[in-house]
Amino acid sequence: MHAADSLIPEGHLTVAGVTDYIQSLLEGDPQLRPVWVVGEVSSCNGHGSGLFFTLRDREDDSILSGVIWKSQVSRLSTVPKVGELVLVGGNVRLFRKQGKYQLYPFQVLALGAGMQALQYQQLRDRLMAEGLFDPRRKRSLPDHPQTIAVVTSPQAAAWGDIQSTLGQRYPGIRVLLSPTGVQGDRAAASIERAMARVVADGRAELVILARGGGSAEDLAVFNDERVVRAVALCPYPVITGIGHQRDESLADLAADFVAETPTAAAKQAVPDLESLIEAHRHRQQRLEEVMLTYLGGVRSHLHQLRQRLDIAPIQRQLNQEQQQLQQLKQRLIHASQQRLQQAQQRHQFLRDRLTTINPQIVLDRGYAVVRNAQGEIVRTAEDLKPGRVLSVKLAQGWVKVKITSTGSEGPAPFSQS
Repeated sequence: MHAADSLIPEGHLTVAGVTDYIQSLLEGDPQLRPVWVVGEVSSCNGHGSGLFFTLRDREDDSILSGVIWKSQVSRLSTVPKVGELVLVGGNVRLFRKQGKYQLYPFQVLALGAGMQALQYQQLRDRLMAEGLFDPRRKRSLPDHPQTIAVVTSPQAAAWGDIQSTLGQRYPGIRVLLSPTGVQGDRAAASIERAMARVVADGRAELVILARGGGSAEDLAVFNDERVVRAVALCPYPVITGIGHQRDESLADLAADFVAETPTAAAKQAVPDLESLIEAHRHRQQRLEEVMLTYLGGVRSHLHQLRQRLDIAPIQRQLNQEQQQLQQLKQRLIHASQQRLQQAQQRHQFLRDRLTTINPQIVLDRGYAVVRNAQGEIVRTAEDLKPGRVLSVKLAQGWVKVKITSTGSEGPAPFSQS
């Protein structure tokens, strides 16, 4: 026998014994077989084996868990929906592994919207009328925040997930924790104080309000008006990461960005450093390509300019020779004009002289040209003898004359016969 066995009192019960006893009381009580329970559906989650739901008492918020097996779902008048008030008929049994009693329904009847759902809708309508959910109030998130404040429970897994995600994606970022409770009656006031603490600190550029998954009762605090106003009135952009793929809470509607989980909120808050590095490499590669293209164009232009420079001396020489030819042409034209003018002047001079010595002009003045029989011009009377015949050229016509006398003085006067 073990030494500790001697310390166990007689008549003791084992855990299994207590469980069996309670099970016999529950399942043997005719008041509970069957039983009809009125309550508000506060949560309802599907599973491969069926539906797991909870009923909340509207008076004192007491909770009763229940399980509807998959084979039974099709026989129900209505499937439980969160927020609805229902009448559930079933049996109360003990779940031995957890020592937990549960309701196993055989029928569910809808009684209308539950008080919690009605209060939720009334608060939502009022806050919406105030403009707290207006999309135009949404602010854009900073591209590269340096300081992020996280409002969550320091004991929650969400805090560790956020730290790990931020550290992996954006090393070196400063993360400030504003601790708060995220469940229970005091959680709303605690979250309100935590948000005020972030605002008073003044270092954050972005706020993450986070909590892991849970039942509708666990997450009801994020529908509290105090939490919603703290989110809406925060001077910094707010990301909510509450629960796992559930309906939006009022805090989500007031936030600037809604993420499905705390990890997703952390991913949304900061860029991925690896992605930034890859994007930078891509931009650098693109810049190098653009620069190479630009430099190629510059080199081609320089080559063209160099070729033009190589041709320039020849072109310059041709231009100079063309200028010289033009100058010579002008000089030749000028010289030719001068020569022509001089020739015209000389021609006029010679013409004038010819006019002066033209015999016809002399004849026109009354003179005559005398020729002998040989056609020679007679210039002196000494060679002439009387009786010879001479030809006399007058200004108009000619005559033949016979010499009757000669002399060295002026002509003898004519005699009258």
